[in-house]
Amino acid sequence: MSNHLSKFKLPPLGYAYDALAPAYSAELLELHYGSHHQAYVDGLNRALEGLAEMRGKGDYAYINQLERDLAFNYSGHLLHTIFWRNLEPNEGAPPSGQLEFRIRAAFGSTDAFRRQFGAAGAALQGSGWVALSWETTLGMLLVEQIHDHQDRVATGSVPLLVMDMWEHAYYLQYKNKKEKWIVNFWEMVNWADVARRLENAECVDLALETQLPRSDAA
Repeated sequence: MSNHLSKFKLPPLGYAYDALAPAYSAELLELHYGSHHQAYVDGLNRALEGLAEMRGKGDYAYINQLERDLAFNYSGHLLHTIFWRNLEPNEGAPPSGQLEFRIRAAFGSTDAFRRQFGAAGAALQGSGWVALSWETTLGMLLVEQIHDHQDRVATGSVPLLVMDMWEHAYYLQYKNKKEKWIVNFWEMVNWADVARRLENAECVDLALETQLPRSDAA
């Protein structure tokens, strides 16, 4: 890889493999984090290396494949990184403050949000994620299904809370009982992390409004 091209790395987990047990076993967490997430990091670096080599040669015959690899692996890396932070060990405090206000405004109640979020996970076809996202143009929360890691997600949305619905995320412990995985997911959510992400996302400005010329008139 070119010397000027930085490599992505697996982020520190920040807690022990057994820290989320019994809802998430140490064996499953170690495999998911150390093997599956690492594979996306490796794939992302390979895609970037391939694009750099392509630029050097001036031969873009395989650019479509490399761009797909870039989107797939980068999104997989990013979503997993958010996932580990969302599930940091916590004291079980429910949503509060601005986050609770936004959830109620968007979904009616916290329970209604959880039902919609869980239903989106249970109904997701194939591999993917469910996300509570901040929509940056109107300023509201959405529940999104993300197929694979990047398909069918709103371009202007920022993920705040993500639930991995790929089988590798739960099958070792929950087998085909993904509804049980969804129920136990809520036991691990660190709402303080989600609230911090909302605070950051509310500052996003996509600069979509027309900027009128300034008047020099007094």
